[in-house]
Amino acid sequence: MKKIVIGILAHVDAGKTTLSESMLYLSGQIRQLGRVDHQDTFLDYDKQERHRGITIFSKQAMFPWKDTQFVLIDTPGHVDFSAEMERTLHILDYAIIVVNGMDGIQSHSETIWHLLEHYHIPTFIFMNKMDQTTYSREYLFQELTEKYHENCLDFSMPVTQLYENLALVNETLLEEYMDHQVIDLGHIQECIMKRQIFPVFFGSALKNEGVGAFLDLLDTYTIEPTYKDSLDGFVYKVSHDEQGNRLTHIKITGGTLHVKEKIHDEKIDQIRLYEGPKYTLLQEAKAGDVVALKGLKSFLPGMTLTNQTFTQPVMMPYMTYRVVLSPHCDQHQMLKNLQTLAQEDPTLHVTYMSQTQDIYIQLMGEIQIEVLQNIIRERFHEEVSFDHGEILYKETLSEPVEGVGHFEPLRHYGEVHVLLEPLAQGSGLVYESQCTTDQLPLQYQRLIMTHCQEIEHPGVLTGASITDIKISLIAGKVHQKHTEGGDLREATYRAIRHGLKRGKSILLEPYYDIHIHIPKDALSRVLYDMEKRHTKVRIEEQIDSIDLYGEGPVACLQDYQQEVIALTKGKGRMICHMKGYFPCHNQEDIIKQKGYDSETDQAHPTGSVFCQHGAGFYVAWDEVEQYMHIPYQYTKNKNTHHAYHDAPQYQNEDEELDAIFQKTYGPIKRRLADDYYRQHQPQETSMSVKMKPECLLVDGYNVIHSWPELKDLASTNLGVARDRLIDILSNYQGYKQCLMIIVFDAYKVKQNLGSHEKHHNVYVVYTKEAQTADMYIERVTHQLASDYRVVVATSDALEQSIVIGRGARRMSSRELALEVKAVTEEHFHEFQRKQPQNHEFLLEDVKDYHK
Repeated sequence: MKKIVIGILAHVDAGKTTLSESMLYLSGQIRQLGRVDHQDTFLDYDKQERHRGITIFSKQAMFPWKDTQFVLIDTPGHVDFSAEMERTLHILDYAIIVVNGMDGIQSHSETIWHLLEHYHIPTFIFMNKMDQTTYSREYLFQELTEKYHENCLDFSMPVTQLYENLALVNETLLEEYMDHQVIDLGHIQECIMKRQIFPVFFGSALKNEGVGAFLDLLDTYTIEPTYKDSLDGFVYKVSHDEQGNRLTHIKITGGTLHVKEKIHDEKIDQIRLYEGPKYTLLQEAKAGDVVALKGLKSFLPGMTLTNQTFTQPVMMPYMTYRVVLSPHCDQHQMLKNLQTLAQEDPTLHVTYMSQTQDIYIQLMGEIQIEVLQNIIRERFHEEVSFDHGEILYKETLSEPVEGVGHFEPLRHYGEVHVLLEPLAQGSGLVYESQCTTDQLPLQYQRLIMTHCQEIEHPGVLTGASITDIKISLIAGKVHQKHTEGGDLREATYRAIRHGLKRGKSILLEPYYDIHIHIPKDALSRVLYDMEKRHTKVRIEEQIDSIDLYGEGPVACLQDYQQEVIALTKGKGRMICHMKGYFPCHNQEDIIKQKGYDSETDQAHPTGSVFCQHGAGFYVAWDEVEQYMHIPYQYTKNKNTHHAYHDAPQYQNEDEELDAIFQKTYGPIKRRLADDYYRQHQPQETSMSVKMKPECLLVDGYNVIHSWPELKDLASTNLGVARDRLIDILSNYQGYKQCLMIIVFDAYKVKQNLGSHEKHHNVYVVYTKEAQTADMYIERVTHQLASDYRVVVATSDALEQSIVIGRGARRMSSRELALEVKAVTEEHFHEFQRKQPQNHEFLLEDVKDYHK
């Protein structure tokens, strides 16, 4: 029996918990259906969850269905608990998105979809409440294809019609359907696993309509993942039981884990398998099991068992609140209690400001604040409140810069050079070592990279944490006798701060993605408010209402929901969720308001410490260059990544093609920008213009299926038709004297590395796995069109449009047939006399590309 870990995700009130309840009931795991409004569901057993009618904490249950043992993870749906939901995504084999058929796809549903896309989780879609909705299936399905993906397919339709729709997903399924009129189950499962197909099912979880058929669908189309033999696992949650024991919830992703086994010097006392509020003790847990471990103290959500690396979440709080304690509360004990809660939810990010003796905590919204207050009251018996809250700003860079950190008091030594490069919005922090072992031993490189990641580095504008930056170690120096571990830590911190001071920093603020629904008579007022709040919107007019979609600063929009309700007298609503961090609309005002001075921040110095005459002395950041022991390694003419330039960078993966053409026609002379601006260059006349050599790229199978004589031949033996085409084009090349490359699809051949073969005077290319002839021809055309007259022979309309955009000339398969026929008739005798010209094809040069 295969084992599948599957999670249910949805916008609040979409029916997610009801669907979980129905699955458990139909599978026989519970005897009676619970209801959210009756406060008796199996998985929402927490007191606050039953009182509020929402899921707050992720829960686990198990149930069998036919040939599959499902591990079900029920996740929170409210946006305030998105971080709890996101942590569970790391352990899912498949996900189920529940969409409310009465409301369609809502804002948080789109956020969930983007998260699943980010983590590459194959997804099924259950359209719920179809017994109550006023929308038709066609309308809801169209919304799915528009807002989610065009390959959302209704798997409840008849099999014949389903096969027809599946055949349109890719060429492999199309060819299989054309040949056999059916599609292999394994191919469909593979496409679902690769997120190329998203099965959709319609039903009603409350009435158990369609749930059984949906479970059949999950049983049929899911594949059990393969796990490695060595022990590993991912920590997705930390909790405490009623006795106060710390529990580390984990999915085993490799090997077998036993009770009393030690992991990083911590012994596992118990292995618990939870089902709802109850658990069973196990002696061992195998790969694919989701269990809770008692005894581990240092592991936090986002870590793995083997190397304890931390995974940075996408959903992060954007507000920070000061904790207001009651007069009799012990501040230090409360700080300890909050840090315990922060182990369960690292996004709380509890900090203590020693200057003001205040505790700060980061939260997502009002519901989370109320839940946290109740948790503190029940677990720690203390009453706390929170102030109004402040926007959580962040900082990044606008261009690359090198930072230098030096730490050399007497008998200590360490120098570190880091390159700080801006990344695209939402990338977070990325770390890399570009230093050679000749310059700095590997153990020191690892130590420096650990120091880069062990703290949150503040920016220099307001002291806010930095983001969307790649931090690369590019140079370093140690002393054989005097360097100690703490020296490199100090040098690393100072190098990052020095780089931030030298570079151009940008202040970032959180932005909302908003949807405002209002009556038409309120449009002018809302548009005025949006402009005043620095928010850009687009308008969609309905029959008797207006929908506005846009994005704007959280600082300007956080209290606008109540204004919408007031000015529309309850007829309007505003839905918003976090879009991400973008440049601050009033950067100078915020910097002035914060009043942060990076030079007086003694905890995060920007300068370095050098040694002279037996004593260490401090050197300010703008004078470090005069004292540093290693020169700057980075110059601005190097290739770098920029935050706001997301155009794809084409790598020269086809260097072998250059070798082909250079061998045939000599070195490629590319024109530089300076060539256009040189003065006193002699003007070439039209008679001196040299014609570019011609290259003919042929989409082999497209031509075969377009030429009647070859198509008939292919129906019985495709290989013979392929050889016949090669012979025909070989004769044609003998007259044209061009470089001819015939490309055949081989992308569906498993573990195929691709190949290049020489047949007489033409070159035959078989693409590698997952690479179509279209993709190969498009890339080659882009690379060679500036130096050669590239002609692409195909009848694929999309491919023709692409190659024209790449600067090539198109030729349909029919036109190629007519030209071959004409050339053959006119120059038959000439072809017999001529010897085919050989263009040496360098097979050795292309091996790396296909590997």
